[in-house]
Amino acid sequence: MNPINEVIRHSRRDFLTTSASGIGGIALSSLMNETVRGEVSSGEAVNPLAAKRSHFGAKAKRCIYIFMAGAPSHLDLFNYRPKLQELDGQKMPESLLKDMRFAFIQKDSAVLLGSQQKFSQHGQSGMWFSDLLPNIASCADDICMIKSMYTDQFNHHPGQLLMQTGEPRFGLPSMGSWLTYGLGTVNQNLPGYVVLTAGRGSSGGATLWQSGYLPSIYAGVRLRSEGDPILNLSNPDGMPRELQRKGLDALARLNHKRFGDVHDPEIASRIANYELAFRMQSAAPELTDLSGESQATLDAYGVDRADPNIKNPRGGGPGQYRTFARNCLLARRMAERGVRFVNIIHASWDHHSGLKEGLAFNSGMADQPIAALIKDLKQRGLLEDTLVVWAGEFGRTPLGENRNGSTKVTGRDHHPKSYCLWMAGGGVNAGLTYGETDEIGWDVVENPVSVNDYQATLLRLFGMDHNRLTYPYMGADMRLTSIARGEAKVVPELIG
Repeated sequence: MNPINEVIRHSRRDFLTTSASGIGGIALSSLMNETVRGEVSSGEAVNPLAAKRSHFGAKAKRCIYIFMAGAPSHLDLFNYRPKLQELDGQKMPESLLKDMRFAFIQKDSAVLLGSQQKFSQHGQSGMWFSDLLPNIASCADDICMIKSMYTDQFNHHPGQLLMQTGEPRFGLPSMGSWLTYGLGTVNQNLPGYVVLTAGRGSSGGATLWQSGYLPSIYAGVRLRSEGDPILNLSNPDGMPRELQRKGLDALARLNHKRFGDVHDPEIASRIANYELAFRMQSAAPELTDLSGESQATLDAYGVDRADPNIKNPRGGGPGQYRTFARNCLLARRMAERGVRFVNIIHASWDHHSGLKEGLAFNSGMADQPIAALIKDLKQRGLLEDTLVVWAGEFGRTPLGENRNGSTKVTGRDHHPKSYCLWMAGGGVNAGLTYGETDEIGWDVVENPVSVNDYQATLLRLFGMDHNRLTYPYMGADMRLTSIARGEAKVVPELIG
């Protein structure tokens, strides 16, 4: 939003208010009732994170978005393709490879790679899972599985940006930012959008939880796994809380005065950020203190698990099993406290080689705590309105990767033409498997779902119309479902 334009618009409002108080009063009342457009009312200047009304009835109130950066091999986890097993080691038809781009595969000598995992059906729904995810498989009847996701990005950073922000480019707001902008948050002592990371770090880094052109109050706040949960949260030695409060009050008076002059939403964000940081000094340590959790709960999530002795150069340094389990438990604690959007990010699942060992390590890390999270939320009555998502940026090829013509094929390349994503809770159609690929998992053949389609559907679960959740920027009403990538559509079959 351009602050100069805001001043001009505000001056016109002032004229109406002083010259024609009746008309001005109507205009002001309309602005105060506006909740999802990017207009900054006087109330939003005080608290941009105040809870707001959705466009229509919402099924989900909060989201735990588990992003497995690096692109998990859906062919070894979710998409059982017995024909691929049968054709292991054989060449693909040239017609399928024509005009296909790969990151590393040498097309002339590439052959199909069947999965080494065993698959079986689970629950009354009969949903397929590999033996790498036995605990998540036990939640099959709570899960809505999409097997027909596709994207047009085959490199990690652009693919991750598309999944998180709706377009494969820098400088755009992430999904968490859009939801907190549109709906605010219930807990005013914690950020509306929190990020928990594990592993070696994703290709996208902090660009995956930025606020872009939205006010900075809507950016994701990363909680650290060691030390203070947020850097510089504690007061310096010798700084009493009473003196800090007086300083914040003085700053608030100055910022409110400036906001009244220019109506810049970043000033509202500055006020809100100062106040939120002050309140978080008490709320954040309490949030991250797990001493009140029962031993049964800690054991269920696997908070004290040691990493197994599996060679895994891509899953991150030591302690990943503990860190990821702790992140899942913290996500449940945030859901209880009304945080709107929790993004758990782990990297990397980019198994160009060492697929068998690397996928076993990562799956073992994720399987127990994610299943515990779903069951814990359900037992506490929170799953019904908490949307849990498992996602990556694209899939992996049915072809084995033969980089530089190598005859030792132990991994898979990037594959944008099809991949899997699943959801649980939050009003989804539980037990549904939606969409289908061909018999080797190469292409979607039934009910394709684009990234923007999925994002439109996610917003619909939160009672938001993706066409109406907009923000004026560079002369256009911008939105999560890109105005430049074709019309996105809600997939009604995914909603329960």
